[in-house]
Amino acid sequence: MLKNAQTKETRERPKLTLADRVYHSLYSRITNGEYPLNQKLPSEHTLSDEFGVSRPVLRMALEKLRTEGVIYSRQGAGNYVRAATANPVGFAKVQNLADVQRCYEFRITIETAATRFAAERRDTASLEEIRAALDLMRAATGSHEHREDADFTFHLSITKASNNHYYEAAVRALREHIYVGMKMHGQSLMTDGSKALETVLEEHTGIYEAIRDQKPAEAEALMLAHLEHSRDRLFGSGLLDLRIREK
Repeated sequence: MLKNAQTKETRERPKLTLADRVYHSLYSRITNGEYPLNQKLPSEHTLSDEFGVSRPVLRMALEKLRTEGVIYSRQGAGNYVRAATANPVGFAKVQNLADVQRCYEFRITIETAATRFAAERRDTASLEEIRAALDLMRAATGSHEHREDADFTFHLSITKASNNHYYEAAVRALREHIYVGMKMHGQSLMTDGSKALETVLEEHTGIYEAIRDQKPAEAEALMLAHLEHSRDRLFGSGLLDLRIREK
C-alpha cells in the first residue's frame, strides 16, 4: 500500500525543470549565507559549468531570483546578492544556552502558526520548495550526515508557503540563532547514531505530507511536536529555569 501511495505521489508530483533546480540551489546558498549580502555571484560561465546547464537555463534561474529581489545586476559587472531591505527585525547574538532555549520558545510560537497557514495556503511552487529541502535532508540522512542548511531551508520554505511575510522575515532574522541550535542538535543526533537522524527525517516528512495534503491542524501539531522534540533532545538533562528572580 505504501509503495503504491509513493508511486502515485511520484506520478502527481510536478517535475522540476533544470532552471527550477538551479534556482532552488542558488536560493538555498544565498539564504544560508554561502553567498553573503552584496557579494558578487560567480560568473555565468562558472555557474553553468558547476550546475552542468546551458547559459539560457542558468539565466532563467537568475531572472527568477532577480524578480524575487534576491539578487540584482550591475551593468557589465555581474549579479550581486541583495541586502534584505524588507527585514526590519534584529536580534542580539546568542550568548549562552538560555538564549538557545529562548530561541526554541519563540520558534515554537511562530512556526507552529506559520505551518498551519502553509497547509491552508500553499501553492504548487511553495510546496515544491519544501519538498526540495526535504530531499536534501533525506540524501544527507542516507549519508549519515546532518545538514543544517537544508534543515533551515525546510523551515524557511514553510514560512514562505504561509503567505505571511512577517513569519518569513522573523525566521530570516533568526537564521544565525537558529543555526546555533541546529548545529548543537545535529551534533547530538550524530552522537546517537543513524536511528536518531532517521527519526528526525520522519518528523520533517510528516510535516511536509500534512502541508501537501492540506491538513492544517495536523501540520501544526506535527511542527509543535518536532520543535519540542528537537529542543528536548538538545536539553536532555532538563530545561533551564528562566523565571525572573525577585531583586
